[in-house]
Amino acid sequence: MNIGPSFARIRQGLADRFAALPHSSRAILWAVAAGLIFSAMNMLMRHMTLQLHPFEAQFLRQFFGLLVMLPIVIGAGLARFKTASVPRQFGRGALHALGTSLWFFALPHLALADTTAIGFTGPIFSMIGAAYLLGEKMRWDRWVAALVGFTGVLIVVGPRLAGSGGWYSLIMLASAPVFSLSFLFTKLLTRQDNPSVIVFWQGVTVSILSLPLALVFWTWPTPGQWLIFVIAGVLGSTGHFCLTHSLKAADMSATQSVKFLDLIWATMWGFLVFGDTPAGATLAGGVVIIGATVWIARREARAAALQRSADAATGPGDRA
Repeated sequence: MNIGPSFARIRQGLADRFAALPHSSRAILWAVAAGLIFSAMNMLMRHMTLQLHPFEAQFLRQFFGLLVMLPIVIGAGLARFKTASVPRQFGRGALHALGTSLWFFALPHLALADTTAIGFTGPIFSMIGAAYLLGEKMRWDRWVAALVGFTGVLIVVGPRLAGSGGWYSLIMLASAPVFSLSFLFTKLLTRQDNPSVIVFWQGVTVSILSLPLALVFWTWPTPGQWLIFVIAGVLGSTGHFCLTHSLKAADMSATQSVKFLDLIWATMWGFLVFGDTPAGATLAGGVVIIGATVWIARREARAAALQRSADAATGPGDRA
């Protein structure tokens, strides 16, 4: 029995249904996929920063993310990955390299709950930046979804906050607005380059910029550690591909509440990999986070439908 044609029809059918969704709904689904992938990668990276210097781990993560893309780049041809602006790509790469340097440096010194709580300040910075730097319309429901999602995070991590990270907590906190600026820069780049080009140039720029610090603290990884970095490279590039598609598909502020789902993914990986049983606060906070995400997804879909109806009623001949 030849299942190839049947599988191809199913895949095409799913692709067609996905393409038919409103832009905001596609952006949310891309963001959900990115969060799930990044949570798996972050779990691996925290493990590696306990074995190697954080700056070396940072470089190897980025380098293998670039390395796993090379067969695709060579197969498609380098011309397809030419950027409209090399200086802008390096500017975005410098921001991302700074953010990852701060994040990796603080990662092995903080409790997981502290890291999670600090990281979830990012969507707030992103929404403020989207309003003032990108000129996005900041609807009240997007703010409500972000604040409710953040409340769900506090329900989960509040009882476990150790507060013992010292100045490493400040370093981790400093990475949040830097990452937000990097993502805002990515949103701008999607207006001139496609997601594959942006992810490829991120690998190039961040690898170059993070190499000097890695060499200062370099020790040769074991074969098992090399393998983990290969896996992390695949996850990292795939996650950034999904994230860039999300930023391209809709307003940045429309998807920020989805970021809080990362806590659910982290809990899931903890249960599957380490056998950690979710606490009652985790389950309660998870319900709040999922509720906020589903609510804003429905609001965005409804707003998109109303906009399409208004456009159809106006007609091209009535527009100035």
